[in-house]
Amino acid sequence: MSKKKAGPGRKLEIAFFMDPIEKINLETDTTFLLMLEAQARKHRVYYFTPREFRIENGAPAAALRPVRVKRPASPGQSHYSLRPAEERPLSELDLVFMRVDPPYSLEYVSLCQALHLVPPPTVVVNRPRGILLGNEKFLALRFADLMPPTIVTHEIGRLREFLERVGGKMVLKPLAGFGGEGVVVVDKDHTNREALLSLMTDNGKSAVLAQKYLPVTSEGDKRIILLSGEPMGAVLRMPRPGDHRANLHAGGSYRKAAITDRDREICSRAGAWARREGLWIVGLDIIAGHLTEVNVTSPTLVRQINELEGVNLERRILDFCEYLSETARAQSGGA
Repeated sequence: MSKKKAGPGRKLEIAFFMDPIEKINLETDTTFLLMLEAQARKHRVYYFTPREFRIENGAPAAALRPVRVKRPASPGQSHYSLRPAEERPLSELDLVFMRVDPPYSLEYVSLCQALHLVPPPTVVVNRPRGILLGNEKFLALRFADLMPPTIVTHEIGRLREFLERVGGKMVLKPLAGFGGEGVVVVDKDHTNREALLSLMTDNGKSAVLAQKYLPVTSEGDKRIILLSGEPMGAVLRMPRPGDHRANLHAGGSYRKAAITDRDREICSRAGAWARREGLWIVGLDIIAGHLTEVNVTSPTLVRQINELEGVNLERRILDFCEYLSETARAQSGGA
């Protein structure tokens, strides 16, 4: 099937590669907002999950379901409707949004490797090659001087030494986790210290990321959304009483956030690198002026920023992705 010629206002074919649509959280899901915006622009919108994805004769393809999405008018009303699947190679599409949530497992890596086979002018957002450079924890390590003291190790002895070196309190994070899952705070004087070190490393068999504990004060755990390396907006996540995790998945709340000079320094460094790697939609996590994570898989909190700032970030994102598509088609001769 041939694509239409490029030009102003051209209607695109856009597929969202994501987790099952019936399970998404409409209060926090950014992918849903992007689908709504693409639909409002009269683009043809498709949906598929890893179960419908395949490679055939070296070409990535999928059983694409045309989808219509809407905000439910009442509890219990469905937020989507699907039409019969169309078996098609992804090369026939204009845009593919890679929005499968972590964990960043071997299966996730394989999905990105497969998406890397999609030829131009089809544009995959974010670029699979960029995602494959590392998960949220490892990508931040490219900017170690912007981070709190951090080590990655499976050795319990080294974790004990690190705990002493950073003042007796640290955070341990599983390398493939997301949404605050599995994150624990370790205090050198706590009776469960050794049990936590053994549990998190599987008795020294698995590596874990350890970071100096930064208390989430009134400045909160800040998420800044970047588009093509530039900050679009920010939101503060605050932990609920008795919990160190500020993630909304873990019950945290949110409030309006300002982007400080220090934040802009971090955004400038991390954003320039992300743009070069085709990581166009990125979420930076910053606590007390320190970068803690670089989220490139399916960064969220766009809806919360929209609500607090009275903006429409998904409109800007779609504007940019349409530009990417038109540029790719122009470079390929517009065939």
